[in-house]
Amino acid sequence: MTNLFTSYRLGGLTLPNRVVMAPMTRVRAAAGGLATPSMAAYYAQRATAGLIVSEGVQPSVIGQSNPGTPGLHTDEQVAAWRPVTSAVHANGGRIFAQIMHGGRVSHPDTTGVRPVGPSAVPAVGDVFTPTGPQPAPVPRALDTAEVPAHARSYALAARRAVDAGFDGVELHGANGYLISQFLSSNANLRTDRYGGPAAHRIRFAVEAVSATVEAIGAARTGIRLSPGGGFWGIEETGVRELYTALLTELARLDVAYVHLEATTDDETLLALRRAWPGALVMNPVLPMGPEQTGRDDADHWLGLGADLISFGRAFIANPDLVERLRGGLPIAPVDEATYYQGGDQGYLTYPSYQYAA
Repeated sequence: MTNLFTSYRLGGLTLPNRVVMAPMTRVRAAAGGLATPSMAAYYAQRATAGLIVSEGVQPSVIGQSNPGTPGLHTDEQVAAWRPVTSAVHANGGRIFAQIMHGGRVSHPDTTGVRPVGPSAVPAVGDVFTPTGPQPAPVPRALDTAEVPAHARSYALAARRAVDAGFDGVELHGANGYLISQFLSSNANLRTDRYGGPAAHRIRFAVEAVSATVEAIGAARTGIRLSPGGGFWGIEETGVRELYTALLTELARLDVAYVHLEATTDDETLLALRRAWPGALVMNPVLPMGPEQTGRDDADHWLGLGADLISFGRAFIANPDLVERLRGGLPIAPVDEATYYQGGDQGYLTYPSYQYAA
């Protein structure tokens, strides 16, 4: 019988369980977007997950969203990531890099350049900068001729990820970042081949995935999506039709998996499950919401046809989350104040479960 602890074949990997560590920004990178020894320890502590998906990694300088995040666009960044992937593999784990282009969710104080987006429409809310939160700036709308290069940036970063020892990559197509901006009906006001009807709004996502598949292979390529999600002021019209069209194109590319967030109603999510013939990773609760994914949520979605279940905040405070879930042990609460504060406190200081002597 399939459950959270049965193995699963994903692309070229055999996962020992169906627990996925979801990508989570922790802003612990060193200057220059370099991974650190603390990051190696953090991910290695959680290597019992069937699959780890790293925090969002920028594919270019202009693609960086937040200060303190790592990159995969220089040789130095590749070299800095190798101890991280080696540590995960030494502990028996598997790790994908999440490639994240922030698009309009960025600031010149962070990158030194004006953010870009599908249209000159700013994100809603304050963005993080080295001097604190600031209102999201108006991005520069990409010219039609520029768009393919930004799609290819995911593929270039994917090549570097494989060189750095990652087992594959997940394109961040969710949560209001660049791919999500192109899918949007209010952030994307274009009238060229990248805007307007659903067939055009999915084009950027399909081109980014196609380039990545060509670069590193379909078995090493996944994508995360947030259908109907309203992050950073994003709106989407015709959510079911939009994402059904996208999944139809992704199915032709035979990518390793689609990672869905519970950002819309179950009826729509189940329709998208039926539209997607491949491996489905399900994130059962709203990212950054008040709830934390538990065993009941996981079992519910496995019963509805998901193949793998991603856990976010529970993995921050429980490096041994797989064993806690397996044994029905208490799940420790997370200290939200330490999410982005830097340093090892609230990063490497959560213990494994202490059994009574």
